[in-house]
Amino acid sequence: MEFQFISVALLLLLQPSNLLALDNGLALTPPMGWLAWERYACDIDCTNDPDSCINEKLFMDMADHMASHGFRNLGYEFINIDDCWATKMRDDKGMLQADPVRFPNGIKALADYVHSKGLKLGIYGDLGSHTCGGYPGSLGYVEKDAKTFADWGVDMLKLDGCYASEADYETGYPEMSKALNATGRPIVFSCSWPAYIKTPNYTRIAEVCNLWRNYDDINDSWDSVLGIITHYAQNQDQFQPFAAPGQWNDPDMLIIGDFGLSLEQQKAQMAMWAIFAAPLFMSNDLRKLPKESKDILQNKEVIAINQDKMGKQGRLIASSITKHSGQRKSPEVTNMVFARPLDGGDLAVAMLNTGHFSGPHNITVSFKDAGVSWSKASVRDVMNGMDLGMFTDSFSAPVNPTGVRLVRLTPAK
Repeated sequence: MEFQFISVALLLLLQPSNLLALDNGLALTPPMGWLAWERYACDIDCTNDPDSCINEKLFMDMADHMASHGFRNLGYEFINIDDCWATKMRDDKGMLQADPVRFPNGIKALADYVHSKGLKLGIYGDLGSHTCGGYPGSLGYVEKDAKTFADWGVDMLKLDGCYASEADYETGYPEMSKALNATGRPIVFSCSWPAYIKTPNYTRIAEVCNLWRNYDDINDSWDSVLGIITHYAQNQDQFQPFAAPGQWNDPDMLIIGDFGLSLEQQKAQMAMWAIFAAPLFMSNDLRKLPKESKDILQNKEVIAINQDKMGKQGRLIASSITKHSGQRKSPEVTNMVFARPLDGGDLAVAMLNTGHFSGPHNITVSFKDAGVSWSKASVRDVMNGMDLGMFTDSFSAPVNPTGVRLVRLTPAK
């Protein structure tokens, strides 16, 4: 195999953001919590799946575990309902209503329970006539639904975009943003706006939304995680500059502790979401979470990078291509290096080995390519909690297949 190193320009990495954000004072760091969709989807069969169906017990159980197993104290504060919580019809007053069998006490009571645990409740809606699962959407009911969510004590709204047109997106998302603010209740606004259109206007989106999905739904596989990472690398000039306090690109849920990722791949997702200044929403079963996965999700040093108050999203600064000698295979990107400036002058760097080849790859980070003015820095492996020493001009380390090395560089005094 032959490796060819390619440098990538750092056009906006260290520039301060002067972009306008949604003026609600919320999500000044990427929001953290738990979200039902990837793990539980639209399972409403509570007869056969009582522990896995979308019902109030599921969310109460997750709130219990968030509060009592250390997640809340580390910043994971939202318990978020996704699709399929409602009845298929509004009531005779046009109001949304929770399914009375699966949510017998209603959303207000669930919100009260979640709040009693020191947590916040998020809920799901859709801009169109119906949600993606076929439940009532907010088209024509924006103000009424915003008031309903506020009256229930909801703290975040994820608004999807099924069964809507591009014209609906242009008017509906700003309308819902305005309606949420008008309720007087602080409600973080998560949009799916850019995920549904070809050429998103991120300047406008950042004025309307606190966070926004801009790629396909994640699924429980390394191919899905790598696809998202690659999309973020290839399209970073389009949307990376818009990440800032109160406005975040959302690459979707953490699937750490589910079924599809190896331990190395779980570390890779956590590290890359930290570099991306991404919202950290777990979608797993906290009741059965393996200790190794819990340790990754609760790594304080990685969370500190994710929650850095400067709020700059990291960028791809270098990549390498593998050429397969004597094989009828196209060259492929196998190593990627991302860098993220941190408050106080440190730099977080993720060295990602995307390949499935046997044995680790040695990956080098050039301080010059990372866009910093200093040439000497101490390096700390934050995923493993190890000081690696002082380095000049560059740092190199072996990285396991489909794994990551996440380091924090501190300039020498």
